Amino acid sequence: MINAAQMRAGRALLEWSQQELAEQSGVSLPTIKRMEKVGPGRSAGDTVTAVEKALEAAGVQFIPENGSGAGVRLAKPEPRQ
Repeated sequence: MINAAQMRAGRALLEWSQQELAEQSGVSLPTIKRMEKVGPGRSAGDTVTAVEKALEAAGVQFIPENGSGAGVRLAKPEPRQ
């Protein structure tokens, strides 16, 4: 599960507003704001999944916590054929 910092960082990498993330994920703006403030842990699993999938569909990759800290990066664009 992603955390609040990953959520904010992923959105920042895409240069998306909270409103745009809400629209892309189908999650309400107040919920996005709350998730970014207190973390997605208190949100329903399907809500967190919707946000995570929207960010991933736009190219965000979430790096899991592995002792070095969780992270976020943009996927390398596919080379044009």
